[in-house]
Amino acid sequence: MNEDRFTGRANLYAKYRPSYPADFIEYLYSQVGLTKDSIIADIGSGTGIFTRLMLRQHSFVYGVEPNEDMRKTAESELARYRNFVSIHAPAERTGLKAASIDFVTVAQAFHWFDREKFRMECKRIVREKGKVILVWNSRGNESELTRETIEINRKYCPGFEGVSGGMREANPEQYGDFFKGGTCEYKVFSNDSILDEASFIGRNLSASYAPKQGTESYEPYIFDLTRLFQKYSKSGYLRVPSLTRSYVGEV
Repeated sequence: MNEDRFTGRANLYAKYRPSYPADFIEYLYSQVGLTKDSIIADIGSGTGIFTRLMLRQHSFVYGVEPNEDMRKTAESELARYRNFVSIHAPAERTGLKAASIDFVTVAQAFHWFDREKFRMECKRIVREKGKVILVWNSRGNESELTRETIEINRKYCPGFEGVSGGMREANPEQYGDFFKGGTCEYKVFSNDSILDEASFIGRNLSASYAPKQGTESYEPYIFDLTRLFQKYSKSGYLRVPSLTRSYVGEV
């Protein structure tokens, strides 16, 4: 099951996965309509990386996450926020009350869901004129670093289907069967990362497809990633090109 794919990776995920750029959060709160009074369901909330950014804006956020490791990590990391409620549930059956949510957010998780069942769940829980926000951090596919990282993943990771579950260079049209009227607002934001060696390796190990410690391919995977880091890094650091892509619309 998809919810089991990140079991044992929560600490790596929380420590090494990138956050989201400030101008994207500004866009959500100045143009999309989120406010401190919004009630938000962050679906597939994982360790709470995106959840935290909305909590800091004082919105009320339900973090809906089926994976035990990821959810427990989020509960620990976000315990100080009184405007946070953790829910153990899958995306397609959140258990939230009908017409109780102003905005649904999905960060780095939509590709794991049953699209049609999730769409129907969004229609059930979102209030009239409420919106769904899908967002991914994705690597800049034009860079040599990204291409060589993909080759290493293909070599050692049988479950590798591409970054972000095989997400391609994106455009709004590919979500025409999800958003109302086949339309959504598509925005792209720069979100490059500067990583040291441990962070570069840790980020790759946090992926659902990466080999786990103790498996035959784990050490060779680390070896090749280390060589790749040394090839492209300068003074112990590496710039990883990345974009934040968002899709906003009604369902």
